[in-house]
Amino acid sequence: MPVASHTPHRRPRDRRTALVSVVAVAAVALVVALVVAFRPDGGGAAASAGHTAATAVADAEQASPSPTPSRPKPAPPSPKARTAKPSATAATASARPSSSPARAPRAVPASASLAGRIVPGTTYQGVATHYDAADGNGACSFGPSADMMIAAMNTADYDTSKACGAYVRVRAASGASVTVRIVNECPGDCAVGQLDLSVQAFAKLAAPAAGRIAVSWELVSPADAGTLSVRYKTGSSQYWCGVQVLGHRNPVARLEVRAGNGWLALPRTSYNYFLSEKGSGCGGAIRITDIYGERLTVDGIAVKPNVVQPTRVQFAAH
Repeated sequence: MPVASHTPHRRPRDRRTALVSVVAVAAVALVVALVVAFRPDGGGAAASAGHTAATAVADAEQASPSPTPSRPKPAPPSPKARTAKPSATAATASARPSSSPARAPRAVPASASLAGRIVPGTTYQGVATHYDAADGNGACSFGPSADMMIAAMNTADYDTSKACGAYVRVRAASGASVTVRIVNECPGDCAVGQLDLSVQAFAKLAAPAAGRIAVSWELVSPADAGTLSVRYKTGSSQYWCGVQVLGHRNPVARLEVRAGNGWLALPRTSYNYFLSEKGSGCGGAIRITDIYGERLTVDGIAVKPNVVQPTRVQFAAH
C-alpha cells in the first residue's frame, strides 16, 4: 500500500527560538549604538554625516544666491548730449584736481579773439563809392584830417567803432590801389563789404563820374605811423571820463585803466570813446591793446578834456 507524502511543519518551539534570536540581535545593536554615541569624540559617523549634509546645503545657498532685481541698462548718450571740448578759458577751468597732466591752452588767432569783423590777412570783396568828406571828420570823432585819403566803413564792418583808425588797402579791377584810413561810418544804403571813399581817394581808383566800382580790400599796418596820442572827452573829470586813442598804427581792440590792484576794461561807444561811467581810473595809467594782442601802457596822462596828449609809444607793424 503506497505511503502518502508528508510535508513536515515547524513546531511551535522553532518559532519561539527565532523570535528570541531577533530580540537578542536588536539588543546587541542598541548597545553598540549607545557605545558609539557616547564615544569621547562626541560626533560619530552620524554626526559627521549630519554636518556634511549641513555644509553641503550652506555651500549650495552660497553658490546660488537669491536673485536681485535687475537694473535697466542706461540708454546710450545722444550725440547732442556729448559735451563739447572746452575752450581754454578761465571760465571753463575745473577746480577739481586731475590725475592727468594739464594741457596747454591752444593759441587763439588774433583774428578770432580781438579783431572783430575785420580780420588781418583776409581779403574782402565789395564795392567802392565816394562822398564829400569835407574836413575829414566823422563818426570816429578824430576831428579834421590833414590827409584826405580816408573812407567811411559800412555799418556792419564798422562794428561799433572797432574799425576806427584802421588802414585799409583798396584795389580796383583795373589794378589801381589806394590806402585809406577809416574815420567815418557809412549807414543806410552801404552794404556789407562796401567802402565809401572820399572823392580824393576814389579818384585814385577811377574817375569820380563812375560813381560805383567793384573792389577788393584788406587790412594793412603802415610802416610810417609816428607815435599814438590820448585824448579825454569834453566834460571828463575824476568822476566821469571818456578816453580816446589817436594815431594808432593798428586798430585798437581794448582800453583798460588802472583800478586798485588790477585793470578795468572800459566799454566802447559807437563814437569811438571808451567810457568810465563812475570815474574809475580817470587820470591814471592806461593800457591799450591792438587786434594783434600787443599791449602798450602809458602813464602821466592827466584829465585834460579835449586836449590831444602825445605819448612815446606805438604798436608794431605787421
